[in-house]
Amino acid sequence: MHRVALYLAFAILGTAGLEAQQGTAPTRAPQTAAALAATPQTARQALMEMCFSKTSGTLVKHLPAATRAALEQSGALAQLQQYSAMAAQFQTQGQGQSLQTFETGSILLVTEDSKTGQKVEMTVLNDTLRGDRDDIELSFQVYKNGQAQRTPFMPQMTFSMKQESRVWTLNEISVTLHLPLADPDLLKAVTEKMMPQPPNAHVTFTSQSSSQPLQSEPVMRPAGSDAMVMAAMRTILAAEVTYASSYPATGFTCTLSNLDGFGGGEPNEHQAMLINSGLASGKRYGFVFTLSGCTGTPATGFHLTAAPNGNGFGGKAFCADQSGALRSSEDGNPATCLASGAPVQ
Repeated sequence: MHRVALYLAFAILGTAGLEAQQGTAPTRAPQTAAALAATPQTARQALMEMCFSKTSGTLVKHLPAATRAALEQSGALAQLQQYSAMAAQFQTQGQGQSLQTFETGSILLVTEDSKTGQKVEMTVLNDTLRGDRDDIELSFQVYKNGQAQRTPFMPQMTFSMKQESRVWTLNEISVTLHLPLADPDLLKAVTEKMMPQPPNAHVTFTSQSSSQPLQSEPVMRPAGSDAMVMAAMRTILAAEVTYASSYPATGFTCTLSNLDGFGGGEPNEHQAMLINSGLASGKRYGFVFTLSGCTGTPATGFHLTAAPNGNGFGGKAFCADQSGALRSSEDGNPATCLASGAPVQ
């Protein structure tokens, strides 16, 4: 349980960092090297460095010594150190996006997407410094075309920082969800989910006449949600980046089992231990994941697709390449997605 909790905390932190990295470089007030050396780093600055720095080893530097030792002993430390390489890869995507970070004041981070008109603000609710401890409580607000978006609930996160050997380390992450049970939007979402479903949950065909085509109703969606499928694709994309940097003579791989994490022994190019065996099988959430297009030695590119399996109808197809940019096509055909898929935000 302790190990699962540890990975969950890193997943929350890593997601925030990677999505922020998709924008332009953080905007900060310029400081001279002498000023930086003379001014001790604050807990807030350490947290921002941990999330957004592309310098190798920065994330690990701000972990508690006990955490680093446990991860190193388990063999997971090397994978965690790949965060900076992943962040550098994903930063190339964010065309039209901007990111600003603030080392002081009530706003920690603002990110805007000029294409979608969406803006996200991360606000500091409390910053409580007590000796060698500092609790930084954050909330989020989403805007669309300048209008604040109402949501039934929005998480609040508290990053508890602690000084070890004069370095601020991330000691604990707390996530709080407030559920306003009388909120109209929440009630609508809950009641819609609880409405009885039609008795025929599979595809049925109604014959009309010999001159009329067959019509199908209702349409069955694949088992996995779009968010789950895209999260799985991002896991594979990140694993490809790590694989190519670990085995430069091979480059990218078009064999999912090469990324598999099942088994013992040391990682190698045929079992790199980067993704779980379920995903490495190529079938997850009612979709079939396929790698292709690895040409050249070493391979400098690849295609990743996710298409509904034979039991799913009406679902999108998703695709990506070595750039990490996700696209989709409404017809469920991976070839259409690769040729003319629409970007996924």
